[in-house]
Amino acid sequence: MTLDLTPDQLLSTTRAVRKRLDLDRPVPRSLIEECVDLAVQAPTGRNRQRWHFVVVTEAAQRRAVADIYLRALAQAPGRPLTERDAWRMNYHPGSTERVFDGLRHLAANIHRVPAFVIPGVEGRTDHASVAVQAGTWGSILPAVWSFMPAARARGLGTVWTSAQAPLERELAEVLDVPYDDIMLAAFLPLAHTLGTDFKPARRIPREQVLHWDRWQRGASAHGH
Repeated sequence: MTLDLTPDQLLSTTRAVRKRLDLDRPVPRSLIEECVDLAVQAPTGRNRQRWHFVVVTEAAQRRAVADIYLRALAQAPGRPLTERDAWRMNYHPGSTERVFDGLRHLAANIHRVPAFVIPGVEGRTDHASVAVQAGTWGSILPAVWSFMPAARARGLGTVWTSAQAPLERELAEVLDVPYDDIMLAAFLPLAHTLGTDFKPARRIPREQVLHWDRWQRGASAHGH
């Protein structure tokens, strides 16, 4: 069964779920397979369908992957925030602290998450041009995003993370992924959610992001 949500409700309430993952309830393989079936209906550059999904549910393998996640998280490079970043992050008071509280909770409980979904795409972009990167990422991101609302509709929650990046090669070795051919694009914890009553996020005003015909400088100025 799926949740009774309109398309607009589904798109506006598929949240990055960290604190409301049910860590004690296994996720049936059939539900994950349904989500993957929907994910691969996403658009793909030149119909190449280079996507792959590595799902980890076996206990020992989950422990190994969780260990890599935590060590990679500690090595993740932190880029300085711009003034604009800080303004957006704190537009709604308390939102940033809630995000970091969720990050800390997920890290503390990553070993208990019942399933990990690690999407990959054929073709590395480590030293590729922007054009090649755009084509590659544009062929995996739509599929992963399709996976996430499909999961939400089935009472599952997940969150896109890139914590695997610093130790991607080690993660590939544990998963028997051919690193030179496959780029591990993300690391998604997956679990049933504690409740299904998710709400739209509070965002900065539309006027800050919408441009007509040409770039409008006022949209990139604080408070305009």
